[in-house]
Amino acid sequence: MAELGFVRLGFGAESVEYTQAWEEQRRVHAARFADEVEDTCLLVEHLPVYTAGRRTDPSERPLDGTPVIDVDRGGKITWHGPGQLVGYPIMKLPRPVDVVAHVRRLEEALIRTAAEFGLETTRVEGRSGVWVLGDPVEERPKIGGLSLDFDPRLADEEFDPRLNGPEYAPSNAGQRREDRKLAAIGIRVAKGVTMHGFALNVNPDSTWFDRIIPCGIRDAGVTSLSYELGREVTIAAVLPVVERHLKDVLEHAELRPREIETA
Repeated sequence: MAELGFVRLGFGAESVEYTQAWEEQRRVHAARFADEVEDTCLLVEHLPVYTAGRRTDPSERPLDGTPVIDVDRGGKITWHGPGQLVGYPIMKLPRPVDVVAHVRRLEEALIRTAAEFGLETTRVEGRSGVWVLGDPVEERPKIGGLSLDFDPRLADEEFDPRLNGPEYAPSNAGQRREDRKLAAIGIRVAKGVTMHGFALNVNPDSTWFDRIIPCGIRDAGVTSLSYELGREVTIAAVLPVVERHLKDVLEHAELRPREIETA
């Protein structure tokens, strides 16, 4: 596979507004399709923003009418902002495109990154992204004094944690010892070239996620490297590690077109 280049758009005091980075994505995407540039990964820290993928339900958006930017990626609603490392790999894939394989490669690079900092993560069947697994259900603490047999999330598909107190908040999933997402992934492939990508929680204020139903998932939560490791981890420390693992995984991937089954 071709060499992968990196462009650091801005971090900290130079964090980039989301629509500005989206416009840059489109510019690089067009250039990559025309073979004017090589595969490129944009890396950035955003100013606080909620973005909604094409499958987002109205009930998953902020209840108070906080603005949300609708985008053309897969997945549902999420948050980007300070303390989160966002990556947009813009790469040309063979056709027919295997989207799932591309997502798995991004997950692998982030799993390796977390492992280098001492955190074991994994995939969860049916849920994209990188996860920290919780305790077995029977070993988790009771929520609100109720046993899990009475956990309303298990019987009510419309249960809204935002209306039921902080004990159900996505940011408190670690205290509940539930599964929690460390990195979200949502992509789009247009003209055989990828857009959008991943968001790795390094040291954000995770309560931003409590105003939405992150990724449309009501029975799990979110976490960060800093929370799980019990020490401050910075984006500056994570950046070169992410770049190295992305480069290793993506450059050495054996790209194959998606196999099409015939009757």
